[in-house]
Amino acid sequence: MPRPARIDRAAVLDATLALADEEGLAAVSMRAVAARLGVTPMALYRHVGDKSQLMDGLVEHLLLELPLPEPTLPWHARLDALAAATRATARKHPRVFPLLLQRPAATPGALRARDAVYGALRDAGVDESAIPRVERLVSTFVLGFASSEATGRFTATPEQLDEDFRWAGSQIRKILAPGD
Repeated sequence: MPRPARIDRAAVLDATLALADEEGLAAVSMRAVAARLGVTPMALYRHVGDKSQLMDGLVEHLLLELPLPEPTLPWHARLDALAAATRATARKHPRVFPLLLQRPAATPGALRARDAVYGALRDAGVDESAIPRVERLVSTFVLGFASSEATGRFTATPEQLDEDFRWAGSQIRKILAPGD
């Protein structure tokens, strides 16, 4: 009878996120994650592949924290909710969040947030051929703002940052749906 697994992919990613939250992304290695879990580094490869796939899993883990808004909400409310959730995740994981600006969302779980943005943009009337371009623009703004806010790059008060973010959102809405 085979021995039951002591770890699974979720446990590996939880341990990786905890390590990165505590010590930063530079501390993440297969050896360090394995030590945290009390297993050999080879035990991780079955669950997450190599270090590159481990980092893809970490991106997925962060993006899965974002609650997806109800698809019945107006498109702008969905984008606002995703943006607010992204900022909250950045504040929760300031040492890890910049990874979202460094790696693509490559796993099915990570792509669900992008797909939600695509749906909102479609409902806003963005031409189908332009949706990927607009998503990259909007996502880069939201991720960059959230990362800058969480890592202390901005010196404004939280209230001023909220106001700045609302203003930027209103400008994006004007571009996407000028007649609204």
